[in-house]
Amino acid sequence: MYTAGGLAAGWAAGVGLVVLLTVTAIGWAAAPHGAFDQDVDGVLRTAVQMWLVGHLVGFGIPGGQVGMLPLGLVVLPGLVLYRSGRWLARSCELPRLRHLFRAALAIAGPYAAISGTLALIGQTEAIRPSVVQALLAGFALAFAAGGMGVLHQLLKDKGIPKRRLLEVMPERPRSLLAGTLGATGTLLVAGALLVAVPLALNHGEAAAITHQLSPGIIGGILLILLQLLYLPNAVVFGTAYAIGPGFALGSGTMVAPTGITVGALPLFPMLAALPDNGPAPAISLVALAAPFAAGIVGGILTQRSAPTLVGEAAPLWGFVCGVSTGLVLAALSLIAGGSLGADRLAVVGPSAWQVGVITALEVGVAAAITAWLANWRYLRRIRAAEGEDGQRPHAGPPPGAERADAVTEPRAASSDTGASDTAPADAPTADAAPTLTLIRTDPDTYYVEDRGAADPVDEPETGTGGATRPRRRIALPTWRPRLPHWGRGRGRTGGKGSGATEPDDAEELYGITYEVDPDDGAPPEAETEAGTAEHSVGRRPDGPGSGHRDR
Repeated sequence: MYTAGGLAAGWAAGVGLVVLLTVTAIGWAAAPHGAFDQDVDGVLRTAVQMWLVGHLVGFGIPGGQVGMLPLGLVVLPGLVLYRSGRWLARSCELPRLRHLFRAALAIAGPYAAISGTLALIGQTEAIRPSVVQALLAGFALAFAAGGMGVLHQLLKDKGIPKRRLLEVMPERPRSLLAGTLGATGTLLVAGALLVAVPLALNHGEAAAITHQLSPGIIGGILLILLQLLYLPNAVVFGTAYAIGPGFALGSGTMVAPTGITVGALPLFPMLAALPDNGPAPAISLVALAAPFAAGIVGGILTQRSAPTLVGEAAPLWGFVCGVSTGLVLAALSLIAGGSLGADRLAVVGPSAWQVGVITALEVGVAAAITAWLANWRYLRRIRAAEGEDGQRPHAGPPPGAERADAVTEPRAASSDTGASDTAPADAPTADAAPTLTLIRTDPDTYYVEDRGAADPVDEPETGTGGATRPRRRIALPTWRPRLPHWGRGRGRTGGKGSGATEPDDAEELYGITYEVDPDDGAPPEAETEAGTAEHSVGRRPDGPGSGHRDR
């Protein structure tokens, strides 16, 4: 596996270098230059430096640092590493999901070594790439993108739907993930609108800047490509504006809802979207509602995907959704901004900690209120459906007791204190409606209580005032395989609403283990007395008594 991982890492790095070398050569051919043999070394070093920039590796220049790098360029190495991961999974035929970690390491280790080596090769007197950042960024990107490729290929080979990954996750983190993604997506959409609308309104100024640069045909194409690569950075900047802190475009500048203060800016067509100095445009203040809208979306998604009704804890989980959204936005602000040299452009972009804290407060409060309202409305609907008697909805039978509703014998009706001497215990009332209540007394025995007449074979339970409540005993087999927590085994039907049978090798992918005690033989026959309901459990295909088996 590790040899194949090294080959995959080398292929990914080589493809990325070839693509960027082609782009660099096109730009070199369109610009004035000297003899080819004198400039070829510079072209190669420039391609290596662009490759490092695509991995968000900063570099030093005389008198400063360059850390604001185009986020869009990360797509190129990410896609190549993703394809490398899929190739690695096909070539090694990984049997289980737990081998995903090893496969990702097999790609990330060699790729980080290649990245560090290229950082040393790309060193010049004017540009000094950071070797440490190259090692860390190369490893992180290869581990994430390559691991995703391995995972996709594993799921495809085993025929397992991708939704199974969410079902494996614990329910509460899964609900928080849904809320965080919804809130983050809402904020990023607002940031994209804050970039697209002003740029469309000021397209004439952007065209004038492009004409002033006079890049030519090839240079114009490269200029458009550069703006597209910086577009994700601009979206994060717009999101920071909508949240409130805004962003800086140099020392002593600020673009925020509280006011606009910018000085001389470089000639870059995308900067035409910036407003003039002075108060912020009134129409842009509408974007301040975006964090609260994101909180509403996050609170609804968190509550709707919650595993159980949490009652008074619903606002807490909504606020946790806001905190996680703040952490995501802080990370995006950190990698989207940076410095663009020395002196005035040493500070460019939003403040990561300010964006994170304000996002957590705004989105968290809105999500907490929304989660509380959604939870209260849901509980109110349940109480209304149960009737005016205020009866709480009883929980359904525990896992494995689906057939307990076959017991329909009535239970003795409770009588008033004065009528207990005249009404016989076995006389059911006319308006008695059968209601089942499942009670578990030990791991292998369940009881069902019914409203209605007592049955002589029922086991009575003495309650308050000497009244008896008959119970119907349900015997369970003592042999049960220990199934995975998501409740699926070999050849069993899919999850909620899937309507399809899972493949037979799903257990091999997830490493499901079935255990049976050595002294357990064949499962005993369920009791067949009158009124006994048998609970059937899933059995291992090879039957009991075969000991421990790990597929």
